[in-house]
Amino acid sequence: MRTTRSGDDGDYEIRLRGLIDGRWSSWFDDMSVSTDDGETVLRGRVVDQAALHGVLARLRDLGLPLVSVLRVEEPTGGGG
Repeated sequence: MRTTRSGDDGDYEIRLRGLIDGRWSSWFDDMSVSTDDGETVLRGRVVDQAALHGVLARLRDLGLPLVSVLRVEEPTGGGG
């Protein structure tokens, strides 16, 4: 029996203490990269939990402290 879970994808905001350049966007599944008061903010669509864990693993490898991971309701990408 195959189980399909809807709702695995979503828009996320991930905050880190410290700054990284927006050129890293492609390394984080094309999430937008911006800064806010000494923090790096990544925002974008994550296709499933495995992809979210992949992004978090890459962030861990950079060594910047994780501040928060939030699932956000409003769309973060090019609208339709």
